[in-house]
Amino acid sequence: MIARLQPIGLLIGRVALGVVFIAHGWQKWSTNGIDATAQGFEGMGIPAPTLSAYFAATTELVGGFLLIAGALLPLVGLALAAVMLGAMYFVHLDGGFFSMNGGYEYVLTLAVFAIAIGFSGGGLLALDSLWLNRKKDEEAAEPAAAAA
Repeated sequence: MIARLQPIGLLIGRVALGVVFIAHGWQKWSTNGIDATAQGFEGMGIPAPTLSAYFAATTELVGGFLLIAGALLPLVGLALAAVMLGAMYFVHLDGGFFSMNGGYEYVLTLAVFAIAIGFSGGGLLALDSLWLNRKKDEEAAEPAAAAA
């Protein structure tokens, strides 16, 4: 019974996390524009602020959609975790652990869950699983065809 519910649980996790990343990425692109985000990054001492702003905003936005779809999950998980760990190091570390004090609790949680979902396989309702299952079926059919 539990095994049958796992794909639904992973889908819920992927969608929830994906929506959070999409919202943050969209905010960086739309709230006063990406140039304002780059200026904010510069004010926080983030290196290469314009490049960092484009990378963070794009990774969060596109990565969020890929999480929801369940596509390229290990790469997406690592990329999103890298953005969150960068935010933790450059922005939130001095605030301590708790988010209410500007700390790193929230971005660390996002990083950890991005990695966990990225390497979960995404469940049967993920594009990665559909592609991998098709590939396994094709590989299983090849020896059978060669033997005939």
